[in-house]
Amino acid sequence: MLTVTKSIKFDAAHILTNHQGLCKNLHGHTYRVEATVMQQPGVESDMVIDFKDLKKICEELIISRFDHAFIYNSESAGESEIAAVVLKNGMRVVALPFRSTAENLAQYFFKELKMRVKGLVSLRLWETPDSFAEYKE
Repeated sequence: MLTVTKSIKFDAAHILTNHQGLCKNLHGHTYRVEATVMQQPGVESDMVIDFKDLKKICEELIISRFDHAFIYNSESAGESEIAAVVLKNGMRVVALPFRSTAENLAQYFFKELKMRVKGLVSLRLWETPDSFAEYKE
């Protein structure tokens, strides 16, 4: 099996409502996304996917939307209230119908990319330099 992986970074803020630790407070991360693509069965090419093409898709679906934004759970009244203030002041927000844990974001990014990237097999979302969540299909 031949695979390639593209890594991209973005900065964003979030809150983990109902969390017992410090992450219940508004805070941010420099996230790193690693998208891994496998060569399609029966294809005999020396290139799985052009890194430039994979980067462009990641930038369109993730960076353009999430970079320097406040990611919030639209089902949380408190997070929605904070998002309204952020938006009112001309700053970026991204509403999602779930808590913005690394696990949920990894699964969400995978599913978004899967629609455009043939052969996507896994996605890692690094929340800190030494902690990541990985989604595989």
